[in-house]
Amino acid sequence: MTWKIHQGDALEVLRTLPAESAQTCVTSPPYWGLRDYGVEGQLGLEPTPEEYVARMVGIFAEVRRVLRDDGTLWLNLGDSYTGAANSGGANRNDGGPAVRVSGLTAKSGHGLKPKDLVGIPWRVAFALQADGWYLRSDIIWAKPNPMPESVTDRPTKAHEYVFLLAKSERYFFDQEAVREPASPNKPWGASSNVGTKARQSRNDGNSDGLGRPADDEAGRNIRSVWTITTKPFSGAHFAVMPPDLAERCIKAGSRIDDVVLDPFSGAGTTAMVARRLQRRAIGIELNPEYIRIAEQRIDADQPLFNRAVQS
Repeated sequence: MTWKIHQGDALEVLRTLPAESAQTCVTSPPYWGLRDYGVEGQLGLEPTPEEYVARMVGIFAEVRRVLRDDGTLWLNLGDSYTGAANSGGANRNDGGPAVRVSGLTAKSGHGLKPKDLVGIPWRVAFALQADGWYLRSDIIWAKPNPMPESVTDRPTKAHEYVFLLAKSERYFFDQEAVREPASPNKPWGASSNVGTKARQSRNDGNSDGLGRPADDEAGRNIRSVWTITTKPFSGAHFAVMPPDLAERCIKAGSRIDDVVLDPFSGAGTTAMVARRLQRRAIGIELNPEYIRIAEQRIDADQPLFNRAVQS
């Protein structure tokens, strides 16, 4: 399958892509106030949550244009806490050192106090909904192996959000490709949908749209809590989406040979998994070093295939 990662600012590159040229977008943008990737113009270091949210809305408006009318967006976001009043920054949610974001203090006029949970994922989700997206599901990514935190006055953060948003009221969703085993005691693992006729789910009730119950001997409809372990990655990019997470989104949101988009490609997980599932992939990444890492990673994942570049 063909794939390509474009180097550049996500918004600028998205504007060059044809309208309705991708089926689904699976992405994990830089979280607000958590990490400095050392690249000028990077997303996530805006002084206030409002500026970050506004920038996200602009970027994903272009994603909506690039998606087919029945396309979907699978958006993974984590949260952060405000720092102390004299820190000028937000604290990471994984116990790591704070990243200083100038202008963010308890006195910055945004209703945030020291130690507040900022609520970035839902701020973004509501803003995208207001901008025209259909907010269809909030999925909890539960982490059995979360990063330890040196906190004693709140629970350790062990989850992130994945939001399913749609461009239109009626959209493509392959329920069959991501069915879970009927018994919760069996390991998760819907079979690959290679060679399986994709189906579109058009309902929110107890039927799968084919006249049979949503939960039957073929398995049950996928739930909204996904327990997926984080995976170590030895490359220089230290915020990597687990392949299992990308796989569920890609299977549900696309068919074989569809185009899967990731405007924040990072280490290339979305493109790598899309290639495994016989989809085409388009990535965008601001940092050229991460593109080099992603290309090496994707090539090493399937060494028998020659890398093809999609024009």
